[in-house]
Amino acid sequence: MPQVDRLLGLRSGTARRWIDGYIRGGRTYDPVVRQCHTGEETATWGEFVETRLLAEYRNAGVPIINMRPAITKLRTETRSQYPLAQSANFVTPHGKELVQRIQEQVGLQEELLLVVLRSNQLVMADPVEIFVNAVEFDDGTAVRMLPDPRLPDVKIDPLRAFGEPAIRSVPTEVIAEQVRAGDSEEMISELYELPLEQVHAAVLFEKRRCA
Repeated sequence: MPQVDRLLGLRSGTARRWIDGYIRGGRTYDPVVRQCHTGEETATWGEFVETRLLAEYRNAGVPIINMRPAITKLRTETRSQYPLAQSANFVTPHGKELVQRIQEQVGLQEELLLVVLRSNQLVMADPVEIFVNAVEFDDGTAVRMLPDPRLPDVKIDPLRAFGEPAIRSVPTEVIAEQVRAGDSEEMISELYELPLEQVHAAVLFEKRRCA
């Protein structure tokens, strides 16, 4: 859970609350991502991807927990454990119509809408569009993530570098640490057999993340 917070730039403990629920003041709050509280500290890739989308709504001024009814109905109607990680629900006409119907049924607040009506057309809400542009899909399922879409060579892949941001399989943090230690980008490029521009992208990504 702390890794999810760090990778998504969330305040400490946020991922745990959204993914697995929490207790505050003697009151139990159900999770937004999981169907029920499990106590499991390790997030699945699907849970990580859905939390990435929720992160786009964090400043909406409406508690994320209020999105739970819509996600629950989406999970049931699409028969998908992770409906927010399926691009079809946002980019296809049928998917957008389904999401709109569910939003209306549960009375989802305007600030949390996933699809909206503009010029008589259903389109992705701005947070969803940002999310879709930051995720790579394979057959409609999220398989990789771009932590910074401005640097498309840097990717988060659950099958590489333990899920850390990386260029191919080399963590960006490792590359940046070598630069801080005095190694030149040219030497690192030769060491890992990476194009120089990809090494530079890794260093730039880590600088932006630290900032």
